[in-house]
Amino acid sequence: MGEPLIVPRAEHVLSRKLVDPEALKVLYRLNQASYTAYLVGGSVRDLLLGRKPKDFDIGTSAHPYEVKKLFRNCWIIGRRFRLAHVRFGDKTVEVATFRRQVSAEEAAAADAPLQTLAPPDSDVAVPELDDARDRLIHRDNTFGTPEQDAFRRDFTINALFYDIASFSIIDYTGGLEDLRARVVRCIGVPEERFQEDPVRMLRAVAMAARLNFTIDPPIEAAIAEHRGDIARSAPARLIEEFYKLLRSGSAERAFRMMADHKLLEPISEELQTHAGEALWRSLAALDTYRNRLESAPDALTNPILLGSLLMPIGPAAKAVTNPPRWTEDMKKEPRISLGLLPLARRDIERLRQILGLQRRLLDAKMAPRARRALTHKGTFREALTWLEIHGQAPEAVAEWQAFVTTSSGAPAEGEAGAEGERDDRPRRRRRRRGRRRPPPSSPPQ
Repeated sequence: MGEPLIVPRAEHVLSRKLVDPEALKVLYRLNQASYTAYLVGGSVRDLLLGRKPKDFDIGTSAHPYEVKKLFRNCWIIGRRFRLAHVRFGDKTVEVATFRRQVSAEEAAAADAPLQTLAPPDSDVAVPELDDARDRLIHRDNTFGTPEQDAFRRDFTINALFYDIASFSIIDYTGGLEDLRARVVRCIGVPEERFQEDPVRMLRAVAMAARLNFTIDPPIEAAIAEHRGDIARSAPARLIEEFYKLLRSGSAERAFRMMADHKLLEPISEELQTHAGEALWRSLAALDTYRNRLESAPDALTNPILLGSLLMPIGPAAKAVTNPPRWTEDMKKEPRISLGLLPLARRDIERLRQILGLQRRLLDAKMAPRARRALTHKGTFREALTWLEIHGQAPEAVAEWQAFVTTSSGAPAEGEAGAEGERDDRPRRRRRRRGRRRPPPSSPPQ
């Protein structure tokens, strides 16, 4: 470790005008309270590359409960390491205290009390009980300095800081040089970093694919040697990383790179074996749809992402479209899996419903009333999104989109009949029910 490279405002392109206003509020309040507060990680990298960040994360010297004292709209989350989430309506700004990676000796000494909860003001964060399959090294649970926090991160281009106090970029690890060279490089020895967390191998490939960067040769060598270690990762983490890749807009390039590095094999041999043109076409269609939009729409759900991955694969596609018969002798419906990846039954069932609506969406002779009823189905939006991505029927998609836009949800004039025919029968006026008034009494003679 040495002195960081500090780039003043006049020598870089990152402007605070590009930073999310709520993130700026958090940065300024922490700074005014005499805490160090930096914009950190991928947001700094993306802004320097001229890309729009997905999230704006903050690193600070304030401990989580010190952050909570400054913000009434703050919640503390996490067990292995506490984080502060400052919420502004639907938006959340994540604030993390600077951490350091402790030595193996310190980690071994801390193994005994790991099961106990640390007090809120402790410098050691509370560990999380990981899945039994995830026997990885967790040595980043101690608060530290900005420099220590930079060196515990995974890749150099993710370890850049933006200082709101001086508007300067702080670089401890050579990330600015790697940004200019467009290369993904590990901080430290790749073999050690991948043994600490094998999911970093996936993230290295995903980042290179998303940014169109090259991968540093030592990383490629470490992946070739340790790719089997990815099977030690928790399956829930793996499927979450896959969904992020599929939603990124660069899924085809990422999965091609993973197949080239044989990273898919320890996760799913079936996926590695069937990584061919059918899969690339499906993922390319998904990327084309995603890249037309500024952000991922709500209709781009996990079942659609899952279907884009499963349907080009022969055995997996058959399991979705022709599920095994569920007999009374079975306690549960057979679960569909893709190697280590756990596939939720609700996502598989919703995917079946989405696929089942495709034929009806392509029915050009459907009556207006039937069309309107179809738009009220819970899976209609997802089914229309699937048709737009994979249906190769732009006319049908445009027709449905126009119908949804113009439809009010109520029967139009002349559509009251069962088959949409005009109903010209006169309507009788209904008599109101109630007590009949007595006839007026005759005036006295």
